[in-house]
Amino acid sequence: MRMPSIFLSHGGPTLGEDTVWTAQLAQWGQDLPRPKAILMLSAHWEEAPLAIGATSVRPLIYDFWGFPDHYYSLKYPAPGAPELAEKVRKLLRSPGMPIQDLPDRGLDHGAYVPLLEMYPNADVPVLQVSLPTLDPQGLLDIGRKLAPLRDEGYLIMGSGSFTHNLRALNPSGEAPVPLAEFDAWGKQALIDGDVDAILDFKHKAPAAAFAHPREEHFVPLAVTLGTALDDLAESKQVIEGTWLGLSKRSVQYG
Repeated sequence: MRMPSIFLSHGGPTLGEDTVWTAQLAQWGQDLPRPKAILMLSAHWEEAPLAIGATSVRPLIYDFWGFPDHYYSLKYPAPGAPELAEKVRKLLRSPGMPIQDLPDRGLDHGAYVPLLEMYPNADVPVLQVSLPTLDPQGLLDIGRKLAPLRDEGYLIMGSGSFTHNLRALNPSGEAPVPLAEFDAWGKQALIDGDVDAILDFKHKAPAAAFAHPREEHFVPLAVTLGTALDDLAESKQVIEGTWLGLSKRSVQYG
């Protein structure tokens, strides 16, 4: 079975306290076909050349500060995926795309926070690889090369945030107007399958600089789009709404 490919907004370490969002992610995990393994590309790992993370269980990376102690004792001992790592090497390695291995690099919170809700038993192997660039076109090309993995039963996840301005967090949950404008633009661009506009979001989207002061949380979407160029019409925006004013928009192809 060909697996879907997804982009999800992953939230912060406190996501587990949001009963609505956790239920949405849990339902999504149940609705997806069971993957052979998950290939994760998170906004929280930028590394060039492209790096392949741990292929065995390693400690999580608690890449956040100032939270209560219990957030630093979370565990997610998903099995590693060495077979998937080898497939990624073969698909991506080229004279212009060197690959490095960082076998001690565990999952960061952009990976394990949503996985805790979607696959709470930690029984699906997970491999995380880095974002070697923040250039949307470059990431689209990486996604295109990774697309054959879908036909082998692997689930490719781009993990970021559809809007991401931490200075605009709103405890009431309502999105500030500029974030809402960007989110509405992005929703329609996904519906239209307008890949060119999404790749050029800095110039095409309203309030792009406000919604993404830095682009690392939006560009994992380009990887997902690259894996789905032949089925853009089969998109489904699985999760919508806001969390502390940020968009939870998450999309599935296939």
